[in-house]
Amino acid sequence: MRSQDDSEYLAGRVSEACARGEPLRIQGGGSKTCYSGSGEGGALSTLAHTGIVHYEPTELVLTARSGTPLAAIEAALAMSGQMLGFEPPHFGSGATWGGTVACGLSGPRRPWAGSVRDAVLGCRMVDGRGEVLRFGGEVMKNVAGFDVSRLMAGALGTLGLLLEISVKVLPRPECETTLCFECPSAEGRERMIRWGGSGLPVTGMAWDGRLYLRLAGPEQAVSAAARRVGGDRAVEADTFWNGLREQTREFFSGKGDLWRLSVPPAADIGGLSGEWLIDWGGAQRWLRTDAGRNEVLAAAQAVGGHARLFRSANPAAMRCAALAPALAALHRRVKAAFDPAGMLNRGLCPEAS
Repeated sequence: MRSQDDSEYLAGRVSEACARGEPLRIQGGGSKTCYSGSGEGGALSTLAHTGIVHYEPTELVLTARSGTPLAAIEAALAMSGQMLGFEPPHFGSGATWGGTVACGLSGPRRPWAGSVRDAVLGCRMVDGRGEVLRFGGEVMKNVAGFDVSRLMAGALGTLGLLLEISVKVLPRPECETTLCFECPSAEGRERMIRWGGSGLPVTGMAWDGRLYLRLAGPEQAVSAAARRVGGDRAVEADTFWNGLREQTREFFSGKGDLWRLSVPPAADIGGLSGEWLIDWGGAQRWLRTDAGRNEVLAAAQAVGGHARLFRSANPAAMRCAALAPALAALHRRVKAAFDPAGMLNRGLCPEAS
């Protein structure tokens, strides 16, 4: 894998842009623009800033530069029988390490193995003034107090340009199997809630017309759990979970806006028309709908959750709900501390959760 440290160049570009008052649009592989939007300003590419800086399998920690292809990182981990626990989506061959962390997206394993934010141990970054900052470290004992490095996960580059990110990694499970069940969505949610508190070695639960349960761990434990819950062994299980993670399943190519709703697993969201896919044991719901933005946001808020417009035919559509005044004030203070002039990825809407 090619390795090149472009830290000095990237910091210099940000410093120059800040002095001129010209906003910058941080750009990696562009694989997740459908989610983040394109932002404003001149493009600043991280693609030349590549390489795994540190990886010692016995320590379960990896540090890589932001322009490193996500596929290269996963390949290096696989050679040592390890993986990224948060199972990040690629959404294309150009996915980079920095974009993966900046977007903060996790796959089907997230409720059981943790999110991107949970995995981050430390980072080096360039703030909106062009200064290089370092937060956290490469071991868990360095992650204490107000962990600034984890703010970068899901911030969409609005707080700074990521140079290097250190994360904890996990061993690949010894055994994995997927079971499927014929049932309607309401029954599927009930089963997922029951299984979620049963002590089963679960690493994925989703409903897409059928209910899918993924079990992983020591072979004896997986076999015992499979006998306990029954169901049919899923054919082409990897295809299902990869299709869910990468949004290549037929559901995601349907008509209408694609919304992601984060809600309590037992929540019953009635009154919204469209097609549903349920992930994360019921806590993440995907909706394909022609319903209006306010209708979807209100339905999610009514059950104690929130919604985000994930993909739309209208690139100018507002993706997030307005933050509560106290939370909006906190966001402004954090933004002012890192990027007081609003130079970086102006116009993007980071996750509030």
